[in-house]
Amino acid sequence: MNRLLRLAAATALTLGLAASGALAQSKGTIYYLVPTLLDEFQTGSIDAIEKFMGDVGYEVTSLDAQNRSDLQLNQVDDVLNLAPKAVILAAVDFDAIKPGIEKLRAAGIPVMIFDRQITSTPSDFTSVAGTVEIGHIAGDEAIRLLTEKNGSPKGKVLQILGDPGDPYTLDIQKGFEEKVSAHPEITVITQAAMQWEATNAGNIAQDQLLTNPDIDLIFNHAAHLSVAVAAVLEAQGKKPGDIMMMSSNGAPVGLDLIRKGWLNVEVEQPMYAQAAALAMFADKVVNKQEIEAGTYDVIGLTSELTIESWGPNIKIPGAAITADNVDDPKFWGNLQPPTTPVAAVE
Repeated sequence: MNRLLRLAAATALTLGLAASGALAQSKGTIYYLVPTLLDEFQTGSIDAIEKFMGDVGYEVTSLDAQNRSDLQLNQVDDVLNLAPKAVILAAVDFDAIKPGIEKLRAAGIPVMIFDRQITSTPSDFTSVAGTVEIGHIAGDEAIRLLTEKNGSPKGKVLQILGDPGDPYTLDIQKGFEEKVSAHPEITVITQAAMQWEATNAGNIAQDQLLTNPDIDLIFNHAAHLSVAVAAVLEAQGKKPGDIMMMSSNGAPVGLDLIRKGWLNVEVEQPMYAQAAALAMFADKVVNKQEIEAGTYDVIGLTSELTIESWGPNIKIPGAAITADNVDDPKFWGNLQPPTTPVAAVE
C-alpha cells in the first residue's frame, strides 16, 4: 500500500469512528509531521498534541519522518491531497522543509510550527520553548550552585553543547553566558558534542577532566549527554556530588539522574505547554482569524506571544527541576500528561 493509500485509510478510520458517534464533536483532522520517534521528547509530543487538540475538538494523525527530510517532504505532498484542517510541523531540516510549508499554505492549509522554529518563510503559528530564557535559568542555577560550594560566584564550568549547527543549543549557550559573564571569577570552558552524540559528550568530559581536574560544574545541553558524562565520572571513581552537574531539556533520564544524585539541576524544555499552546490557538489558525500579541497563561506558564515577520510566535518559559520538585507531574519527564482540559482562545 503506498503512502497516500495508507493516509487515506487512516482518514477513513477517523471518519468511521466519527460516524459511530465516538468523535461526533470533531472539528476535523490535523496532521502532525514528527521528525523522528527516536527520543522521548518526540514520542511524548504525540501524546500531548493528541490530548490537547482533542480538548478543543480536533483529531490528530501523526506521521514519522524517520529523521529524513526527503521523507518529510513526501509526507507534505501526501497530506496536501487529503486537505486537512491544518498541519503541525516539527521539521527534520529547517531549510529543506521551506518549499513544503509554502506549498501547503498556497493550497490554503494552515501550518503550525512546533518546537523547531522556522523563520525563513511565513507560517500561521509557532509554539517554541524560550531557549535563551532556558539558558538564563541555567545560568542563575550555576551561579547559585557555585556560590553554595565556594562561598561566592566563582569556579570553573565545563559547558558541553549539542551540535553547533542547532539553534536550540546556541540559544541556550547565549542565555547561559549572558548570566555567568557578570561574574568574572567564573571560568567557562565550552565544547560541542557533534550530532548530539552522547559518546562525544563523554569523551569531552574525560579529556577536560584530565587537563582541568578542578572543574566544579558540568553543564550539558541535554539530559542524554549527562548520562554519558555521569558514566565517565563513575568510571573515574567519583561519587554523585563530587562534581556538580546540570543539563537542559527535562527528559526522563535527567530526572532519574537527579534522583540518583548525579545531577543537581535539570532545566526543563516545557513540552506540555508548547503542545497546549497549539491547541489554544488552533481555532483561530484553522479559521484564519487574527491572533493578537500579548501575554497568555499556558497551563500555568506565563508566555509571550509576538507577531514576527514569519507570523505569530509564542515563547514558553522553562523551569528548574531539582531534588525538591523532581516528582512534580507537571514536568514532562515524569510522563504524566496533564488531565485538565485546555480551552481555545476566544
